[in-house]
Amino acid sequence: MTDMIPLAIPNIRGNELKYLTECIETNWVSYAGPFVGRFEQALADLTGAQHAVVTNSGTAALHIALIVAGVRPDDEVLVSDLTFIASANAIRYTGAQPVFIDVTRDTWQMDPQKVADFIERECVVSHGRLINRATQRPITAIMPVHVLGHPVDLEPIVGLAQQYDLRVIEDASESIGARYKDRMVGHLAEVGCFSFNGNKVVTAGGGGVLLTDRADWAKRAKHLTTQAKSSADEYEHDEIGFNYRLTNLQAAFGLAQLECLVDNVANKRAIAARYDAGLRDADGITTPCQAPYATSTYWLYTIMIDEAKFGMSSRALMRYLKEHNIQSRPLWAPIHEQPPYRHCQAYRIEITPQLYRDGLSLPCSVGLSQSDQQRVIDTIRGSQR
Repeated sequence: MTDMIPLAIPNIRGNELKYLTECIETNWVSYAGPFVGRFEQALADLTGAQHAVVTNSGTAALHIALIVAGVRPDDEVLVSDLTFIASANAIRYTGAQPVFIDVTRDTWQMDPQKVADFIERECVVSHGRLINRATQRPITAIMPVHVLGHPVDLEPIVGLAQQYDLRVIEDASESIGARYKDRMVGHLAEVGCFSFNGNKVVTAGGGGVLLTDRADWAKRAKHLTTQAKSSADEYEHDEIGFNYRLTNLQAAFGLAQLECLVDNVANKRAIAARYDAGLRDADGITTPCQAPYATSTYWLYTIMIDEAKFGMSSRALMRYLKEHNIQSRPLWAPIHEQPPYRHCQAYRIEITPQLYRDGLSLPCSVGLSQSDQQRVIDTIRGSQR
């Protein structure tokens, strides 16, 4: 039996042990420790943001970002239908409703043209607010999600947001290190968020961050993530807050990982190039596209399987790979088809269901060896014999 090749696991090879030992030896293990501030400053420096507020998950960062951006109960937020469900869940945590937007066929990112079409055809401006004709609810924000390490074409979306006075919450949870027209994602709008889950290019074992240039938003975000405690000495709280801060232990681990970001992204891109070379001419397989405006991190290297040409479906290939001790994973089901969101509006969803049906993410850990990767390629090609 050959060893299992996992989908995406951390690569721990930097100062993780050194920094964690420092936390333990100094007794700074909760969210008050010095590595929290160091991690925040490093993330701000990386992206060029003026402020960074770390949280205990990427979902928490999105939730707080929506609140500080002014999204209120019964508002609506435009969001990609192809994303991890946390993007939609964060919107619902605020009491707002998501409106699901389809993705482009080539890059699999939120389609700016469909965003424009929805606003122009399905909405009306009334008393200075953009109103959804079908629901009569105000639309106050757009949440583009940089899916699988590839940036959304953000300029047209930001332009629409400025035209209609909408906030843009940039969900870069999957895409730390990616670039849009030579600018780092996470700092392309008024507020952006990363995730540091265990399978990300940079992990803290969990966690997230909110990035913004607005001092008032950052101050309120930090306040809300620490239970909205308003007194340094007394247990006084001026609004409903959340227990959302990252611990010093996690920040220490995350900082060590962040120090390896350049190498990690280079490794990811090299893995993608080898997959491209090994699979591009395989019948029935489409390898991922990188748009001219983008530098992708290829967080999860995902192929599309044409069942008629390849000879088996994406799920059949997933089972075949599993039999050969290779882990793979389908894309997320369209969120508008999930039970909690079937009541929500979904605008011209044409591409997302095809991607869900045909997509399969292959092993692409930062530390994936060339021999293991070749085994994946050979196994996929062997499945057609």
